[in-house]
Amino acid sequence: MPAARESLLEAAYTALARRPWSAVRMVDVAAAAGISRQTLYNEFGGKDGLARALVRREADGFLAGVDRALAAAGDPHERLTAVAEWTIVAARDNALVKALLTGCWSEWLPAPAPAAARSVSAVPAQRRADGPLPSPADLLALVRDRAVAALSAPGRPPVDTADLAGACELVVRLALSCVAAPPGERGVGELVRAVLPGHRPA
Repeated sequence: MPAARESLLEAAYTALARRPWSAVRMVDVAAAAGISRQTLYNEFGGKDGLARALVRREADGFLAGVDRALAAAGDPHERLTAVAEWTIVAARDNALVKALLTGCWSEWLPAPAPAAARSVSAVPAQRRADGPLPSPADLLALVRDRAVAALSAPGRPPVDTADLAGACELVVRLALSCVAAPPGERGVGELVRAVLPGHRPA
C-alpha cells in the first residue's frame, strides 16, 4: 500500500520537525496520516523500522535531486555546479540529509545503525529500508558514480574516466565543506568553477 506508506512517512517527517524523535509517538504518526495504527505497524514493524524507512526515503530523495541536476541542460561544469548547489540546499533544508552527508546525528534525530537490521517484513520497501543505510562515504561514492555515468554517456565527447571521477569527487567534497562552512557571497558555483580542471572563466 504505497500511498499509505508515503502518508505515514510524511507524517513522521512532519512530526520530527516539531519534536525530537524520542518524543514522536507511533499513535500520533498514524493519526496525523489518517491511517490506522495497525497499518503503521504492518508497514514498518515498529518505531525502529519507521526510522530506517524515513532515513532511506530522505537518502533516496537526495539522490533523485542529484540525478535531476545531472540531467539538466548545460556543459559538465554547469551540471556539476548544479549538483554542488543541490547538495548544499538539501543539507540546509533537511536535517536528515545533512546527517546522512556528514555523519553528525543530533539527539533530535533518529539515528538508525548503518548496518542492516534483521528484517522479517513482508513489505518489499521495508525490507529495503531494513538493509544497510548509506554512510557519508557511501553517499559520496554514489553521487560521484552517478556524475561519471551522466557525464560520460554515449554521444558525449570522450573523457578520461579517472580524471572525471576525481573532478566529481572534488566537487562533492567541496559542497560538503560548504555545508559545514557556508561559502559566503561568492557561492558554491564560483568555488566549483575555480577548482574544476579545464574551466574557462566567462
